[in-house]
Amino acid sequence: MSTMRDDIRRGLNDIWPAAVAAAPIGLLFGAVAASKGLSPLEVFLMSAMVFAGGAQFAAVELWTTPTPVAALIFSTLLINARHVLMGASLAPKLQGFSRWQKFLGLYYMADENWALAEKRARTHRLTPAYWFAMVIPFVLGWLINSTLGATIGAVLGDPKRLGADFAFTALFIALVAAFWKGRVTFWTVAAAGIASAVTYRLVGPPWHVAAGALCGLLAAWFAAGAEERPVTKEAEA
Repeated sequence: MSTMRDDIRRGLNDIWPAAVAAAPIGLLFGAVAASKGLSPLEVFLMSAMVFAGGAQFAAVELWTTPTPVAALIFSTLLINARHVLMGASLAPKLQGFSRWQKFLGLYYMADENWALAEKRARTHRLTPAYWFAMVIPFVLGWLINSTLGATIGAVLGDPKRLGADFAFTALFIALVAAFWKGRVTFWTVAAAGIASAVTYRLVGPPWHVAAGALCGLLAAWFAAGAEERPVTKEAEA
């Protein structure tokens, strides 16, 4: 059985690649937000209270005067709808958490720490020590880097020049590889990726998020059902 110290060490070891990958994205968000007129303090508060990279980018892209409140609400709800499924999948694995630990921990749940927690839960019991050892450095990194990006702004230049925009993509490829379960995973990833890419090209954000999620869920359901379907005697013959 792992001790609290073991869980903390493991959480820190698991999250640091994601925190490093998130750094240029946080800097980029801060710079974009500053270009829209937000101060470093406002960027810090937004990152602390919202803490949702995709939704924050969508919000600042739509940030105009007067503010399109309905469009902002709809876009951010659509982008973050995946958190409902993510939270539902994690909830049964948080039995050792107190109510405030669940509330605070899930409030700052991100795709990265959700995926790492799901991977951890396959072999070990999830503990508050492990979860918060992942969450706290990741959140602090996002707060620091987004605020720093807003402070130094244009000095950063375009992170795409250095390929920094690919950091999250590379990270998620690694996460998917860790979850690989054969045919079901292949069809799920393929359906989600194709649907998201096609929708992004034809319709644009944020609809590609919903399209990818829905098609991925359908593909997983059909693929899992096909695997569990019993082989008939006719098929064996």
